Amino acid sequence: MKPAWLLLCAAVLAPASFGQTSSMLPAGSGTETTPSESDAVTMRAPVDDSADEEPIHTFRKNVNEVAVVFTVVNKHGRPMRDLQREAFQVLDDHKPVPDLVSFVHETDLPLRVGLLIDTSSSVRDRFDLEQEAASEFLWQIIRPGADEAFVLGFDSRRDLAQDSTSDRIKLNYAIHHLKPGGGTAMFDAIYYACQEKLRDKSQRRRAIILLSDGEDNQSSRTLDETIEMAQRAEVIIYAISTNYSNIKMHGDHVLQKLAAATGGDALFPLTIKDVAHAFSEIRDELHSQYVLAYRPADFKADGQYHTIEIVADKSKYFVRARRGYYAPAE
Repeated sequence: MKPAWLLLCAAVLAPASFGQTSSMLPAGSGTETTPSESDAVTMRAPVDDSADEEPIHTFRKNVNEVAVVFTVVNKHGRPMRDLQREAFQVLDDHKPVPDLVSFVHETDLPLRVGLLIDTSSSVRDRFDLEQEAASEFLWQIIRPGADEAFVLGFDSRRDLAQDSTSDRIKLNYAIHHLKPGGGTAMFDAIYYACQEKLRDKSQRRRAIILLSDGEDNQSSRTLDETIEMAQRAEVIIYAISTNYSNIKMHGDHVLQKLAAATGGDALFPLTIKDVAHAFSEIRDELHSQYVLAYRPADFKADGQYHTIEIVADKSKYFVRARRGYYAPAE
C-alpha cells in the first residue's frame, strides 16, 4: 500500500480538467495542442533523471485567470526586488484589470531552461569561449533536484545534446561536445524547443537562453510563427548576441523582437569576454522576478490573442513581461 502522503501528492499534482483549478507555475489562460514536428532530432548523452525531485511550489489559477512572470528594472537596468502589488497597474486588451488574484515576489522559483547554442560555421572562431561561458552559467543557475535544463545546438539541423536534467555534469558534457559548422535554422530550433521541450504546465518558470547572432537562413518557420509558439508555451526568451562588430545588424534586431515579445531581454556584448557578464545578468534577473495572476474584466474563451501591459512608475521603472496570451478555446 502506498503511503498516505504519496497518494496526497499524486492527487495534488494530477492534471485538472477544463473548468477546474489546476496547480502550475506560471500558466496562461490555456493553450491549444499543436501537432509535433516530424523532423529527426539527433540525441546524445543518455539521461537519467530518476534522482531529480520536483519541489513543491504551487501557484493556483482557474482557466479564466492569466498568470504572468515579469521583471522590473530601474533606469540603470538593475532588477528591482522589493516592489509591492500596489505599484503595478495591469491592462488586458487595453482595459484596466479591477483586481489581482495573487501577487508574489519570488527569488527561488524552480526553473526549466533551454540553452540554445548557435553552432553554425559563422561562430567557429569564438566557439570555445562561448561554450565556457554557457557552461559556467548553467553550473551557477541550475540547482540539482530543483531546476532543470536541456542543451540544444543548432546550425541547419538541431542537435539535442542533452535532454532536460538537473545533472550539471551532463549539461557541461553536452555543451563541450557541440561542434560548429553548417547554416543557421534558428527559428526552427526555438519553435521546436518551445513546442516539444517547454510547452507544459509544470510548476516551473520556463526560459530559453539563446546564444546566436540572430541571422537565420535555413528555417521553415518564420519569426512571427516562432514568437507565437513561444507565447503559447509561455516561454521567456533571453538572447545573447554573438555579433561583436559593435554595429547593429539585422540579426540583432531579430533577437530584440524575440526577447521583447516574450518578456525577456536581448544583450549585446562588445567582446567575447563580455559574454560571461551577459550570462550573469540573466542569472540575476531569473532570480528576481514577480508572478501575478488576474481575471480579465471581459474574459472570453475565444482562442484569440489578447494583449497584456503591466505598468509601474514609468519615470523610475521598466517592466519586462510577455506582451500577450492566447485564451483557451471553447
